[in-house]
Amino acid sequence: MMRIRLILAFALLPAAAIMTGAAQAQDKGSVTPKPLPALANPNDPHLAAKELFGRKLAPASLPAQPIGFYARGCIAGAVALPITGPAWQVMRLSRNRNWGHPDLIALLERVAAKAQKTAGWPGLLVGDMSQPRGGPMLTGHASHQVGLDADVWLTPMPNRLLSREEREETSAVMMVRKDRLDIDPRTWTPTHLSVIRAAAREPQVERIFVNAAIKKALCREATGDRHWLSKVRPMYGHDYHFHIRIKCPPGSAHCEAQPPPGDNEGCSAGDLAYWFSDAVLHPKPPVKPPKPKPPLTLAELPAECRAVLRAP
Repeated sequence: MMRIRLILAFALLPAAAIMTGAAQAQDKGSVTPKPLPALANPNDPHLAAKELFGRKLAPASLPAQPIGFYARGCIAGAVALPITGPAWQVMRLSRNRNWGHPDLIALLERVAAKAQKTAGWPGLLVGDMSQPRGGPMLTGHASHQVGLDADVWLTPMPNRLLSREEREETSAVMMVRKDRLDIDPRTWTPTHLSVIRAAAREPQVERIFVNAAIKKALCREATGDRHWLSKVRPMYGHDYHFHIRIKCPPGSAHCEAQPPPGDNEGCSAGDLAYWFSDAVLHPKPPVKPPKPKPPLTLAELPAECRAVLRAP
């Protein structure tokens, strides 16, 4: 059961769908997004929960509380990461996904400052966090539902203020070689290791997800204290960004934790073999396409998420 939960910690989707979601992370946005149409029957028990949460433009006026599991839950009292800070800028503003638990906001601010100090970056470009009330998203992610996940681009922030158009249309830089077996030396630098290491050393961080080629490079290049490598896990996609996940904050009675990562660095050939297997690098289409899983409904989320949706 714990292993099943660990798999669900990132996604409830098959690998192909996860990789599609990773591609959507690079999709361009619009400075004038069209509002979603009203739902004909929002009380329909068969309605996908993402349709309800995707239409909430502001957080629930409740005490901050992550509810449920990273890939099956919501968040009350979410706080927005300011779209521009002293060491960060938020990308894809049209998505309205720069929300999270206050602990996540504080952590991103600390990691951004460390990126300036230890890596010499002007700052971080922050991608998707959570929706104002968390919950399933209309596109792109299976996790990011409880305000404890954030995507950080592996492209350093420019030393200037990006326009709204640039934040919607700029793409992150690919870090993985075309053959998928290692990082691209034209784009990967030692500063990337410094930034990921700074995030992983934060005590609140539970996991960091990266492409397997990036994990391979970190294992090869890390020196000195390497304990932080145990938190860095290979995952489909994540060629352009790394995914920070923090622990359930103290006192979060309705937050469902996942098992701690353990002490194994995950750097042996055996640890990485699956990710560099032909089946993963060059997946063959199934003879019979699998039937798509139905989307989560509100009834499948924790009961407390109903109050989150109803709250002013």
